[in-house]
Amino acid sequence: MQIADRLNSFSEPQTLKMAKMGRELRAKGYHVIDLSLGEPDFITPQHIRDAATEAMNKGFTKYTPVVGIPELREAICQKLKRDNGLEYTLEEVMVSTGAKQCLANAILSLVNPGDEVLIPTPYWVTYSALVELAEGTVRYLPCSLETDYKLRPEQLEAAITDKTKLFIFSSPCNPTGSVYTQKELADLEAVFKRYPHVTIISDEIYEYINYNGKHESMAQFASIKDRVILVNGFSKGFAMTGWRLGYMAGPKAIIQACDKLQAQFTSGANSIAQRAAVAALTEDLQPTYDMVAAFQNRKSYFIEALSTINGMKLNDPQGAFYAFPDISYFFGKTDGTTVIKDDNDLSMYLLHTAHVSTVCGTAFGNGNCIRLSFATSMENLQEAVKRIRQALEALH
Repeated sequence: MQIADRLNSFSEPQTLKMAKMGRELRAKGYHVIDLSLGEPDFITPQHIRDAATEAMNKGFTKYTPVVGIPELREAICQKLKRDNGLEYTLEEVMVSTGAKQCLANAILSLVNPGDEVLIPTPYWVTYSALVELAEGTVRYLPCSLETDYKLRPEQLEAAITDKTKLFIFSSPCNPTGSVYTQKELADLEAVFKRYPHVTIISDEIYEYINYNGKHESMAQFASIKDRVILVNGFSKGFAMTGWRLGYMAGPKAIIQACDKLQAQFTSGANSIAQRAAVAALTEDLQPTYDMVAAFQNRKSYFIEALSTINGMKLNDPQGAFYAFPDISYFFGKTDGTTVIKDDNDLSMYLLHTAHVSTVCGTAFGNGNCIRLSFATSMENLQEAVKRIRQALEALH
């Protein structure tokens, strides 16, 4: 049996790989602190779980429309108007099995072999893998710590060619936590206006986990709204990772294309999860605000604590729940046994020496960094910092 060549174009996500290695060490009796996965450590709010129970008890257990149940799509339209000032019709909204499937639907529906796709780095690991699966060509646009890992409009302008089909980015960003302001998005919009052949995927899954105020969406600009595919979901803001539910909003033509594609892959998303999601969007948001407040408290501690470790350079993440420190200071150093040549070596060193799992920055397009999630308890974060400090101070 010969596996298809397309599987050779991308690797297992490093986020999942590191989590798996951490579990293996834990099974051997080690106390591993997992800072690798981007998953809220909170349980799904009670009223959302209650809505799911009610749906089951009422027999809402049948197949759903591929694009999603009308009640949820209507709730999404209301949410987008309420929170973002955006007008969408039901025909411009679609529900999928997670935001990741929304991205896959959109990319596979748009990208032909040889099409260029622009991705600012650092970026979420799946973007490039999906483009490669679609046989597109990824062009990375490196962003630095000095610009808070945000893309400058002149970089964007210089990168667009006649072959550019798609631009993909996230705000708040995974892995950097960077959040684009309205002015920064407007500067990018001014460039996109000059290139009507470029479609934009705006990944806004971390919308609610925002520490600096109102979320700004790329879809707010009338001049390019018909070329923006907004991707969002329930995993992060509502602690619903295991429910596997996401949504997208965009032009009717792309929704119809994704409907056709998804019909062959999975059909409609989980019926019970969709009913629960209606409650998430239309009922009490206080549990979400409470969760974000807890994340902000952890962030304040974690970023300050990591900043006191000699050799670490960090930005101050204004969204999501990650630290993305530059750790290149440690390259070439050793504890007498292990030599740290790159970010992967450092991640493995921290896993096996400090028993703290992280993710190497190469997975996100920046090999000078590692990603650490602070979506865990303050107790775990304090112990993790202690272990990381001790392990890094042993390098010379």
